[in-house]
Amino acid sequence: MITELGHFALILAFAVALFQAVVPLVGAYRRWPGWMAAAEPAAICQALLVAFAFAALTWAFVTSDFSLRLVWANSHSAKPMLYKVTGVWGNHEGSMLLWSLILALFGAAAALFGDNLPATFRARVLGVQGMIGLAFLGFLLFTSNPFLRLAVPPFDGQDLNPLLQDPGLAFHPPFLYLGYVGLSMSFSFAVAALIEGRVDAAWGRWVRPWTLAAWMFLTVGIALGSWWAYYELGWGGFWFWDPVENASFMPWLIAAALLHSAIVVEKRESLKAWTVLLAIIAFGFSLIGAFITRSGVITSVHAFANDPERGVVLLAITGVFMGGALTLFAFRADDMASKGVFGVVSRETALVLNNILLGVAAFVVFVGTIWPLVSEMAFDRKLSVGAPFFDMAFTPFMVALGVILPVGALLPWKRAKAGRALRRLVPAALLALAVGALLYALQSGRSALGPLGLMLGTWLVAGAATDLWVRKGNGGLGRLRRLPRADWGRVVAHAGLGVCIAGISAMLAWQQEDIRVVQVGDRVELAGYALTLEAVNRVDGPNYVSTMADVALSRDGNAIGTLHPEKRVYPVAGMPTTEAAIDNGVMRDIYVALGDPQEGGGWAMRSYYKPLANWIWGGALLMALGGGLSLSDRRYRVAAGAAKAPRTEGVPAE
Repeated sequence: MITELGHFALILAFAVALFQAVVPLVGAYRRWPGWMAAAEPAAICQALLVAFAFAALTWAFVTSDFSLRLVWANSHSAKPMLYKVTGVWGNHEGSMLLWSLILALFGAAAALFGDNLPATFRARVLGVQGMIGLAFLGFLLFTSNPFLRLAVPPFDGQDLNPLLQDPGLAFHPPFLYLGYVGLSMSFSFAVAALIEGRVDAAWGRWVRPWTLAAWMFLTVGIALGSWWAYYELGWGGFWFWDPVENASFMPWLIAAALLHSAIVVEKRESLKAWTVLLAIIAFGFSLIGAFITRSGVITSVHAFANDPERGVVLLAITGVFMGGALTLFAFRADDMASKGVFGVVSRETALVLNNILLGVAAFVVFVGTIWPLVSEMAFDRKLSVGAPFFDMAFTPFMVALGVILPVGALLPWKRAKAGRALRRLVPAALLALAVGALLYALQSGRSALGPLGLMLGTWLVAGAATDLWVRKGNGGLGRLRRLPRADWGRVVAHAGLGVCIAGISAMLAWQQEDIRVVQVGDRVELAGYALTLEAVNRVDGPNYVSTMADVALSRDGNAIGTLHPEKRVYPVAGMPTTEAAIDNGVMRDIYVALGDPQEGGGWAMRSYYKPLANWIWGGALLMALGGGLSLSDRRYRVAAGAAKAPRTEGVPAE
């Protein structure tokens, strides 16, 4: 009964989305207050209905209702409760319902917290959001209905993909979707502005918090996915340049560019056309990501479905929204002339360079991702584009971005003297050079990647600290406490990027590995540590059988602990998984993965020493924290005409 009610709620939500997509836009065009005001209750009602449908599907998974085809195909009665719940979105239909729920929740949030928006603009934003909701609810109901029943309910289910039965994958998709779908608000703001013919400083302030929230969630989602790949898949890496990984990375890059260009619109009323275009493209890449993971055009452990027919529908949705928005953009291009002028050396110029580098980097990732498809379709040649291409083509743009970030943050608006900003950064530059020189001297005959990466990371962190110190002026610690949270957020996010770059560089340059067959009692030496295989035992889990090793870790004869790498087999799914064991540390990880038993006896065992591994995810979380601090700034919760924060003489404002 509950699932039928959930299905009915989904149908009602579709009808409400149709109402929300039509009535407010007509009302805004005709200037009818009643029709415009209908947008808010419609958005809230749609969110409540989709939330009920999602709760009904969750209830079916929790209670193991195998009369529902989706539950039968993605759950099992012996599965732990956490994975019964996460099984809701561990499949195509459930993940699209989660997508629709988050889409509706963002629309409801705009209805509840958009009091500072003009009535016509607010109605248009919610109307466009209703159109997107209508498209995806229609996609759900007509091609991917999660509430389909089985005529004869089976006794038990087929279980969830064992790779997804992990805490990292429990939280990774919701955060990723909050980022993906959150960019729909930036898209709706851009289209509403194009319809209204208004892109100004107020619009720049309105769009920034929504973009910031989406970027923050996307950062956490990508970090969780990278962390899961690191410890769950057993290969010891954190990024494979998989097409689905790239599908989440491209909107992250474009959203970062959008955040910085919106600052120029808000402060100087420049780059208006470019900023609107970025808002459209950012959500466009999110739609492309949905298509890639569900169409079957690529094969990936991350893919939700392999269904070309449903992929065509998603491609059509992408074409309609992107084509419509870009057509509208072309018609309105003349109305978005920039008012502000600025010198060659200025903060505006630094932000333009920032946008160029992020945009080109996203384009490089896009080309590398789709080129195998283009090659097969156009030239009938199968090829793969792997890490060497991405590393060589992508890295230079990120290095250039890291170099200019601290300088750009200290430049004033409109006109600046480069010498003044550079003089303030001399201590940061000297510290970065000292760190690079020291590390280069300590290593012998190795790649310069490690020292250069640590030097760039130090430059970013020290540059962020310099930015904070300059803004403090002569006010002491009291002035620091009174700085706007947006300033703190920018500094923390830039420092987080530096920490992340340092971690990636150190891990790639200095990691050590040992792959061998070991017998019980054998000892492996790795980077000054000793790993001893003490035992291998069979362990029964709740819905799997594990072969678990006991590996003693020590250094200089002093015991550190015991690691327990596993090989699991899930009988229902008939699929093995590798569970790595990691001794985490601030400065290094010791990583052990157990392989298969060998014919001559013993076990294959892979051991890795990974310096600064946790700095990668720590830096990503710092970036997300910076986004959260900026989002909490009061300036983003008041009308665009509110008084701006006071400035310290000679210090550029945010």
